[in-house]
Amino acid sequence: MFAMGEISKTILTNMCMLYDGEGHYLVQKRLKQDWPGLNFPGGHVERDESLEESVVREMKEETGLDVKDLEQCGVYEWNVPQENLRHLAILYRSCHYEGKLVSSGEGPMLWLDEKEIAKEAQSVDFDKLFALMKRGI
Repeated sequence: MFAMGEISKTILTNMCMLYDGEGHYLVQKRLKQDWPGLNFPGGHVERDESLEESVVREMKEETGLDVKDLEQCGVYEWNVPQENLRHLAILYRSCHYEGKLVSSGEGPMLWLDEKEIAKEAQSVDFDKLFALMKRGI
């Protein structure tokens, strides 16, 4: 953590876990080297949009799906001390979606169960995010 006054910028982001009610979770096999491995889709909150609008947009861009009935289910933060940055991700989940699943340039989208997820390479702290996001469902 930083001492008071050391953070110069906070970047607001989101992540969303879709689940199908049959034990499958939508994950992205992220290819970019800044955070490779399994992750949940998401991204930056743009200046002119609400938190929920940003999740809907990011999910459409990365998965092709239209999500609704989103539930905030946590917050995740990480710091980049060498850049004086804090990243704050608002976490969402839903089992309500429509459309045809597609993958983006960030990586293929996969419906996996918990056993399959455990066998895959995961991004940093994915296990913590997954535990937090599935709590209570």
